[in-house]
Amino acid sequence: MDNETVKLLGGSLTLTQLNAIFQTIPEEFDFIDEHDIVRWSSANKHRLFKRTDDDLGKHVLEVHPGHSQERVKQVLQQMHDGKRGVLSLIIHYHGKPINIAFYSLHDDSGKYIGCVEVTQDVSGHQEKGAWLHNIKQVLFKHK
Repeated sequence: MDNETVKLLGGSLTLTQLNAIFQTIPEEFDFIDEHDIVRWSSANKHRLFKRTDDDLGKHVLEVHPGHSQERVKQVLQQMHDGKRGVLSLIIHYHGKPINIAFYSLHDDSGKYIGCVEVTQDVSGHQEKGAWLHNIKQVLFKHK
């Protein structure tokens, strides 16, 4: 089953390749369906906000802290209503800047089918000395 091919726009990947992508990149992804239910989360070592299999099938507000629930609810309602396509914001979590972005998803006919929440530690982005940092990334191997 892991070698089953998934056809996507732009090509195709095996399930093994697709899982490897989501396990490797240092972003976390959560798919929330049109009913605001968490249906999928990337499972990788980079996650800042842990998700478990128990979180799948829960309403998205159940997996967000109380202080952010009203904001999440408002954004999702705007996405349902077609008034917002994306929300990207920076929070500080454990002393690091974290970008959290919600992207509204639509089928080919324009119907809202859910959203993807993407979370990423951006402490290494656009910082003082970023030019030198980028040069080092190109010149030196990092694991």
